[in-house]
Amino acid sequence: MKRRPIGYYVHHHGAGHRARAAAIAAACDWPIVLLGTGMGERGIDLPDDRPRSGRFDGDDAAHCRPAALHYAPLDHSGVRLRVARIAEWIAQERPALMVIDVSVEVAMLARLASVPTIYVRLNGLRDDLPHLDAFRGAAALLAPYHPATEPPGTPSWVREKTCHFPGITDTAGTEIAMDRRILVVFGHGGAPGDGALLADAASACPEWEWRVIGPASLPADGPANLVFAGWTNEPEREIARAGVVVGAAGDGLVGAVMAADRPFVCVPDDRPFGEQRATAGCLARLGAAVVSPTWPSAESWPALIDEALSQDGSARRALHGMHGARKAAAWLADHAAAMTLGDEEQAA
Repeated sequence: MKRRPIGYYVHHHGAGHRARAAAIAAACDWPIVLLGTGMGERGIDLPDDRPRSGRFDGDDAAHCRPAALHYAPLDHSGVRLRVARIAEWIAQERPALMVIDVSVEVAMLARLASVPTIYVRLNGLRDDLPHLDAFRGAAALLAPYHPATEPPGTPSWVREKTCHFPGITDTAGTEIAMDRRILVVFGHGGAPGDGALLADAASACPEWEWRVIGPASLPADGPANLVFAGWTNEPEREIARAGVVVGAAGDGLVGAVMAADRPFVCVPDDRPFGEQRATAGCLARLGAAVVSPTWPSAESWPALIDEALSQDGSARRALHGMHGARKAAAWLADHAAAMTLGDEEQAA
């Protein structure tokens, strides 16, 4: 009997949502169909719902938005077509369940279309009405981080409904670390690196090679120990070779650093609901990273690097989950099987 698919909605802001979805889909023996903007042939490509300005910060500028929604702009053709395309796919394919990573509006749409949902919980204090309603309406919640980094203010009923899967996208590289290399990582979701600040940092630590991956501006006059390597499709290899890693507190980078067990200087980006600051605070409390709330001054870098090197790696290793994608995929398949049990009974 043909299995009804799992639909996996992929948010378009940042690369982490898509990487997580792709890893789970590849590990799952239940058919998973990805739905999102820019999917191309890799799934169901949805019309873009971003504001006409092109800048997406979750604010729809609506003066009469329902309290249960975050982003519901009025008279937006992309949103209209997007909702219609999702609803059309649901009607045609009758998915066993929908994974929402992330959008309270799509979660509500799926529930209105009579589809069970699994909602992906990102870190941070998400106690606003839209999030809580999405959590309540979901059959279960998936958190792509270790339970030890759960925000202390998370309601008990949300914790009880959540299954944590650290290590979904984390593959530790096998390269030998370069003892005197500092790797600075910038991703698609945040602001690009400031070349002038990077040059100042590298100049303050002349005994280290500073290597930058991801988007960053170039300084007018950089020191010889500063290298800009641009974007890489294998950041885990770069991380494995680093003596120290510097970067933000997104789930993908944090997981990769924990998997590689590399000393970490964490500079969290501002994200909605304090997502990265919550993660960074837990890393600092557990001794898994040295955290600076903002980009450090040049003279601060030598002490920060020394502090990161002095930390016991056991805290980092404890936060890494082996085979996260495989475990999450099996968990989702179990949910899909339970949701479609009646189909098999009817077929029999």
